[in-house]
Amino acid sequence: MAAPTDGTSRPAREDTGAAPVPITAVPVRHPGRWLAVAVLAVLAAMAVNTVLTNERFGWDVVAEYLFSEPILNGLRNTLVLTALSMLIGIVGGIALAVMRQSPNPILSSAAAGYIWLFRGTPLIAQLLFWNFLSALYPRLSLGIPFGPEFVSVDTNVLITQFAACLLGLGLNEAAYMAEIVRGGLLSVDPGQNEAAGALGMSRAQTLRRIILPQAMRVIIPPTGNETISMLKTSSLVVVIGYFELLTSAQRISNQNFQVIPLLIVAAVWYLALTSILTVGQGFLERRYGRGLTPERTGPALFPRKAAP
Repeated sequence: MAAPTDGTSRPAREDTGAAPVPITAVPVRHPGRWLAVAVLAVLAAMAVNTVLTNERFGWDVVAEYLFSEPILNGLRNTLVLTALSMLIGIVGGIALAVMRQSPNPILSSAAAGYIWLFRGTPLIAQLLFWNFLSALYPRLSLGIPFGPEFVSVDTNVLITQFAACLLGLGLNEAAYMAEIVRGGLLSVDPGQNEAAGALGMSRAQTLRRIILPQAMRVIIPPTGNETISMLKTSSLVVVIGYFELLTSAQRISNQNFQVIPLLIVAAVWYLALTSILTVGQGFLERRYGRGLTPERTGPALFPRKAAP
């Protein structure tokens, strides 16, 4: 029997006893990929060349101020601000998400109104509002409406510059974390809640022991992104004059007029910190993603080859 002429291989019929014709496999060529690689290589070479040869980058100034005391003090304030603001945001976000899921319409509406207000206004405006709260309320008091006051304090004494930063960043972050946590809670099968109720567990016990541990698989990745974003967003407190990393770099550049090198100093520290946070986020994702297939936790950067 004659071999097929269409380039494919078909086994010969058993009554002839002839061997099958082997397939000649021709690899598919991808000229577009090689063109893209060539363009990227040229651009990378140009970038490296300009960084190494352009003296205006001022790498000697960068090395001089990278570990200077003002920069390290600003870095410390940035880390403290990021950690405390995220703590306020996470705790407030969990509370708001639970309120949004509450069957009580008053609690649900209050949480929705909070999220609408803080997500719908610029963060800079919120920072300025908290910083100048004394213009609206010279004194803050706690007591019975139209009755006696129990506690009264000067607003300028209570709302310091640091407190204004925490209120602006933390309360704004709580609105975003609320939606992240709510998405995680909705990702858990409703049958889990019903099963916990059948076992006699209260709503608080069900949330703490059943729902939240499973929702963490969905909550952790965007929370890591929010933490990295908060690290960089904390630089907005420069509008109220708080001393943090970028503010420190700007003050030094105002004295020596080395704007670009000092911006590079701040950028180097931001890149280093975000890299550390990214690694930590990866560990947490693997910790709460145990038992899931690699396809569900994300594609592997270097997938293992299948066993022969």
